[in-house]
Amino acid sequence: MTDILITDDERDIRELISDILKDEGYTTRLAANADECMGEIAKEKPALMILDIWLKDSHMDGIDILTKVKKEHPEIPIVIISGHGNIEIAVAAIKQGAYDFIEKPFNIDQLLVVIKRAMETSRLRRENQELRRADGPVGEMLGDSAAFRIMKSNLDKVTKSNGRVMLTGGPGVGKEVAARYIHANSNRATAPFVVVTSASIDPDNMEQVLFGRESAENGVELGLLEQANGGVIYFDEIADMPLGTQSKILRVLVDQKFNRVGGTEQIEVDLRVISSTNCDLEAEIDAGNFRQELYHRLNVVPIDIPALEERREDIPMLAEHFIAMFNQTQGLPLRELAEDARAMLETMVWPGNVRQLKNVVERVLILGDSDEPISAKELPSSEEAPSEEGRVVLSGALATLPLREARELFEREYLLTQINRFGGNISRTAAFVGMERSALHRKLKSLGVVTTNKSGNRVAELGKA
Repeated sequence: MTDILITDDERDIRELISDILKDEGYTTRLAANADECMGEIAKEKPALMILDIWLKDSHMDGIDILTKVKKEHPEIPIVIISGHGNIEIAVAAIKQGAYDFIEKPFNIDQLLVVIKRAMETSRLRRENQELRRADGPVGEMLGDSAAFRIMKSNLDKVTKSNGRVMLTGGPGVGKEVAARYIHANSNRATAPFVVVTSASIDPDNMEQVLFGRESAENGVELGLLEQANGGVIYFDEIADMPLGTQSKILRVLVDQKFNRVGGTEQIEVDLRVISSTNCDLEAEIDAGNFRQELYHRLNVVPIDIPALEERREDIPMLAEHFIAMFNQTQGLPLRELAEDARAMLETMVWPGNVRQLKNVVERVLILGDSDEPISAKELPSSEEAPSEEGRVVLSGALATLPLREARELFEREYLLTQINRFGGNISRTAAFVGMERSALHRKLKSLGVVTTNKSGNRVAELGKA
């Protein structure tokens, strides 16, 4: 997409810019006033706008148009030009979301550099949106377990506010999906959602990446905070952020303004902040690795994202969702789940949580050589259970016990697994294992198994002696 909308009340200027850009391979549209400009945007959104601040005989000047367009279409980069340029106008334009400011008479090479950089920004934003769509609906939440419903209810409560949210949970539980759900259902849904992956950014470059940079050679380079202006900035695994950067982020949260690296003018931003961590931040504070003031600023609304083992009954639904997604995005077979596979998925250990489940489903679909339902033997953990037909490999500890003790241990672990699989529902467990409910209760009591409430979900565990 190379469509650029040029708005200037001087015909010679807009046609000159258009001719220059056409020579560079861009397509252009021209507008002489605010009405023509907004009319062109209504027809089709451009990839980029070049906008004069002073528009003769218009009911809106360039700053008014800039404000309106950034509110309705924040993804469109806008380059401001003016023959009456001064630092106050440039600062006002940047505050309202302009990509850059160029003073007339402009240098053609400078104009082309700015436009090339702005078009690259536009391209990256479009690609980012397309990648998010390829991974499935943005912010889609799937589940029906008690733990999932409690978590989703908490997310729904914060979507319409502007409060800072801290998402906690182990690796792969879906913290970023939860953050995108908040964004997609908020009044900032059409504004940017920018991810700061603290662990993947070189600490020496962190401030430049976040705050941007100004230099005589390269002009202005926007950082992630400015790119997120009007929308959401998501700090993924905030505990990995360097201490020095933490203090500067704290100042941004207090003032909603900052300086670019190499710059002197303060940049104001309107941001909603969502953070996530799989660490115990209070322990990190005690160890001197995380600033206590920043923790209190970020942890306004803490929401825990449950691990997959806390919502096992959601696993088949998630697996079927991933099967459909990989069929749509990669053309992999649209296979059903056999009953034995559903049962095994619910009883497997998932240290990598939803991310691990997604990877397992993709692997099975890639390696599978039929359109038949997915069976338990295709799942990675199945190689640890059945060996020869009709036989089960015993663990070393179980194989050394007398029959009575081994049977009791097996029954206890088997029933613990099945009860947790069915979310503590005794009736469903009894139906699956083929026992009367009263008989199951007696068996559980004899084995020392009790059910308790944890995170809104019933789970089975061994009773205390």
